[in-house]
Amino acid sequence: MKYDLAIIGGGPAGYTAAERAGANGLSCVLFEKESLGGVCLNEGCIPTKTLLYSAKVYDTVRQASKYAVGAENASFDLPRIIARKNKVVKKLVAGIRMKMTEHGVLTVNGEALIKGRATDGTLTIASGEALYEAEHLILCTGSEPVVPPIPGLDTSGYWTSREVLQTKELPASLTIIGGGVIGMEFASFFNSLGTTVQVVEMLDEILNGMDKELAALLRAEYTKRGVNFYLGHKVTAINGTETTLEKEGETVTLQAEKILLSVGRRPVTKGFGLETLGVDIFRHGVKVNEYMQTSLPNVYACGDITGYSLLAHTAVSEAEVAVNHILGKPTNGMSYKAIPGVLYTNPEMAGVGATEEQLQAAGKPYRVTKIPMSFSGRFVAENEMGNGICKIILSEDNTIIGAHLLGNPSSELIIIAGMAIEKEMKASELTAFVFPHPTTGEIIKEALSGFAI
Repeated sequence: MKYDLAIIGGGPAGYTAAERAGANGLSCVLFEKESLGGVCLNEGCIPTKTLLYSAKVYDTVRQASKYAVGAENASFDLPRIIARKNKVVKKLVAGIRMKMTEHGVLTVNGEALIKGRATDGTLTIASGEALYEAEHLILCTGSEPVVPPIPGLDTSGYWTSREVLQTKELPASLTIIGGGVIGMEFASFFNSLGTTVQVVEMLDEILNGMDKELAALLRAEYTKRGVNFYLGHKVTAINGTETTLEKEGETVTLQAEKILLSVGRRPVTKGFGLETLGVDIFRHGVKVNEYMQTSLPNVYACGDITGYSLLAHTAVSEAEVAVNHILGKPTNGMSYKAIPGVLYTNPEMAGVGATEEQLQAAGKPYRVTKIPMSFSGRFVAENEMGNGICKIILSEDNTIIGAHLLGNPSSELIIIAGMAIEKEMKASELTAFVFPHPTTGEIIKEALSGFAI
């Protein structure tokens, strides 16, 4: 069985590459050992956002009186919330499977093992008893949760982001180890449903890599809601449901019914024969060039396996670049200067481009303009007593180089700034566009009004 392209991994990078390759006439085989959609669709992006939306609806109903609406005795049903999440995932997985069929992609539901690469570059891949040959190969094996060697962790019955998505019983209390995006989204979900939540973060602020000022404001908001944060604390031991922390020589012991581990993810580079290829490795991931080629020109790597940007939308863009390169289509290569990062808490937080912290560390000059989200009439109308900030970062010549928003719906607004950053637009160029009124997106134009000259 010979193919133009073989793809290992059916997540966002893998199924995007397969769809684009098939649509452009390449014969393609896609290997996925579990479910199409990968971690994003089955254990990450989609299921968590489905849960968070249920929590957001519950929050809205409980606060309906702010909007002169009566909605007493609000309640939720966790098993039904989980069931709805499963239904959403199942529907979207079926949609991907249909796309693969539509574009003539052979989907192999099983483990793939790279057997070798011939002198002419032909790659041989085994799955079960069957052998497949391909002219090109794209590695899209994704990532897995990092499990640090904390004494007692392995016998504690802890959750990762996989197990927590299946729970049908609400814990009375929860210790979350890791204050990154995953940890904070689950802190938001469980806090909304009434669980006592405590977040442990080894760094001095949550959401490392995102705008520090906005991260502190979001933390303050969740502190008001009852979430306890332990910043700068290192977990030294776990004993059952007890978590021992240490900071500057002092020890703290936290008690909770459940423990959720969310300290990050790492590329999956083992278990599929990568070592037979001898490709170059960089920072625990596979090294690639701007066209997503590894050190072997007909072997590409996209998504979390590169260890560079562990985000589904990055993976999709990388896959598009890789397939375009295989097809010989003109491409400028992969650009990472405007990759949005989004936190789907309530309120949402999003950022794209440079942060102040990154620019300060690099010694680069910059300007900042920031205004409250309440400068948007639509925001005020829909967020009673809500707070938020729109921060735009500019270079000395007023080119937009960063944007960071706190407040709903930041996830839907950040792409406006992202496009401006990617196209190296100046403030005056972006504000020249007509923004519809009233929309929350007007906040970006309003923030830039003083620089639109």
